[in-house]
Amino acid sequence: MINVSVTKTGTENTMGLVRRFSKRVLGAGIIRRVKNNRYRQRELSQSKRRAGALRRIAKHEKSATLERLGLVDPNARVQKRAK
Repeated sequence: MINVSVTKTGTENTMGLVRRFSKRVLGAGIIRRVKNNRYRQRELSQSKRRAGALRRIAKHEKSATLERLGLVDPNARVQKRAK
């Protein structure tokens, strides 16, 4: 990662220092890189993916069993809640 540093010169005021710093940060591409990574999610590990798949399989088997026993109407769909 690139670090940007600026030092105050002789008669430079604080606003000039901040302006120079922000120009260097923009030039280094730090803000663009941070914005790109803002909503990125890590890839799930193999064990978590496998656990999710097993959960889905178990849920499907349970609903299939209930349909076979006649406890659930196969044409009825469960409505999802509105977000």
